[in-house]
Amino acid sequence: MLDQLVSGSVFAFLAVFARIGSTLMLLPGFGEAYVAPRIRLGLALVLSFTLMPVVGGSVPAMPDSVWRLLLVLGNEIGIGLFLGTLARLMLLALNVAGTIIAFQTSLANALANDPTSAQQASISATFLMALGVLLIFASNLHYLMFRAMVDSYAVFPPGTLPIIGDMADLVTRTVSASFMLAVQIAAPFLVIGLVFYLGLGLLARLMPQVQVFFIAMPAQILVGFVLLLLGTSAAMLWFLDHFEGVLQPFVLRS
Repeated sequence: MLDQLVSGSVFAFLAVFARIGSTLMLLPGFGEAYVAPRIRLGLALVLSFTLMPVVGGSVPAMPDSVWRLLLVLGNEIGIGLFLGTLARLMLLALNVAGTIIAFQTSLANALANDPTSAQQASISATFLMALGVLLIFASNLHYLMFRAMVDSYAVFPPGTLPIIGDMADLVTRTVSASFMLAVQIAAPFLVIGLVFYLGLGLLARLMPQVQVFFIAMPAQILVGFVLLLLGTSAAMLWFLDHFEGVLQPFVLRS
């Protein structure tokens, strides 16, 4: 009897840890490359121990075969990766927007090390990504991420196979919304860039002796920085609203 109780408790903890740990691997601020793996592992263990009294009762009894046990754990890992992917996709909108902005401001070749992805990216994309992660924590949206993880046990009960078609549809719609958000954030730069290049074309026609390239580069960079200064606050508020909207379907109304 005691052996069964201990085995059931260990299995319940592993099931909770599988979902929580896989979600943390991709969540903004927790799954970044600059966060040491041992820190992520420790945080996942602490959260799993903390949430065991809350969600442990929804975990089914320990399966009677190894294959069923692996199926349950694999299912929990898949759900966790699904939740983390949705949040990560919305954060990547800032990367796409920053890349578009870099092309429109002649800064595409000015690369910087992006700490969120551990690779080189344009300085505007690096700035927006870092600012987005900072504002997620400053606006307490990381609590909403934790709430979504807890309430996901009501949306996706452990031991039951999720509806793959609905999950794929939600991922597709999130990718579409993320790309749309990126284009909307970068829209002022696209419009100003189009007008700017039209003006340069007219200037080159009217005054062929003017070295347009030497005038255009500094002016384009200056206009880009002014637009970035004026529009960053509104863009970040827009991003936070969309990021919250991705998590809200998994949060139960209290």
